[in-house]
Amino acid sequence: MVRIAPFEIEQWMDKYETTPGVLNIAETCAASVSIDDLVGLCEDKDAPGPLTLSKPMTYGAIRGSQTLRERIASLFDRVSPSHLSADDVIVTQGAIAANFLLFYTLIGPGDHVICVYPTYQQLYAVPESLGAEVSLWKLKQEQGYVADVGELEKLAKPNTKMIVINTPNNPTGSCIPRPVLEAIVAFAKGRGIIILSDEVYSPLYHSLPHGKEAPPSILAFGYEKTVATGSMSKAFALAGIRVGWLASRDKSIIEAVAAARDYTTISVSQLDDQVAAYALSNNVLPALLRRNMELARTNLALLSGFVTKYSSVCFWEKPVAGTTALIQFRNKGRPVEDPDFILDVLSKTKVFFMPASPCFGLGNDFKGYVRLGYVCHTDVLKTGLAQLGQYLEQHLL
Repeated sequence: MVRIAPFEIEQWMDKYETTPGVLNIAETCAASVSIDDLVGLCEDKDAPGPLTLSKPMTYGAIRGSQTLRERIASLFDRVSPSHLSADDVIVTQGAIAANFLLFYTLIGPGDHVICVYPTYQQLYAVPESLGAEVSLWKLKQEQGYVADVGELEKLAKPNTKMIVINTPNNPTGSCIPRPVLEAIVAFAKGRGIIILSDEVYSPLYHSLPHGKEAPPSILAFGYEKTVATGSMSKAFALAGIRVGWLASRDKSIIEAVAAARDYTTISVSQLDDQVAAYALSNNVLPALLRRNMELARTNLALLSGFVTKYSSVCFWEKPVAGTTALIQFRNKGRPVEDPDFILDVLSKTKVFFMPASPCFGLGNDFKGYVRLGYVCHTDVLKTGLAQLGQYLEQHLL
């Protein structure tokens, strides 16, 4: 029997994000858009809308429509020396399904997996539940939460089958620079290890240091045994359509995942497929990404000002990408008990964000840290930070 640990972050979200009157700055998606918003962003006002209502609602294309898979593949063209084809893409119910299917297909007892940490719990808990041994590749704040490739030699074993990375990273908002990605690929290629890169927050590289270019996808380095997953939820502000993908140039991986998928969801909703394809069209995508990048930059400046104002009790490594920040709060020099802190803030102010120690940490890791999602609507963030500031002044300062 498969035994899987409780998915802490999802349980916290399910329990508290619907609190009446909540100011939700825990959400990790760029502020969600409506179908009407998408139509308003379309640069060709005479273009067809997102839905063909006369289309019969069959299962549709099992791996995703040709149009959608082509448009997902084109997302990788900006950073790849060779074109990705629609046949290299499988459409799934969110990136969470893409990740799960890959693990379910490829990982089992006797395998060893290396996974960056902290990251989304799924990425190490699911391989472990399938019987694999998992080693955590710990990211350090003093190194900007960038993986140290030198540690791979110590972590790797003869049975290491997969290295799992997450860039931009949830919860830290860091990203892996191109030279580090190149080194990871070289290490894996020399040993025949598969690399899974969860790129669900790409391409929100909104605050890189001056002169630094956005790093490419893991698929850009010419190593066939690489897999990238992503979705419409985070960077594209469309979590409600539940569309994600898995992409790889390794045909054997694509076919194995497709075969396993036959036992689960068969296909995604045709309506969702159409909306995703519309959002990724040349008429809509540029404006949608501009909107989300501007929102991220505006809101990160607000959050940075908040951390500076309350620097006696707030400590962080400022994010450079994605939608999340990892912040530690201290009371009289000691880390707060973050689950209690979160619940007390929620009860007194209606402001909600996530405790990091139960949701991203093992043991005492990340005590006092919280994950805050800052690419919500700006007025929500402003109000939430104002309320949180008043709480800090009354209880921690």
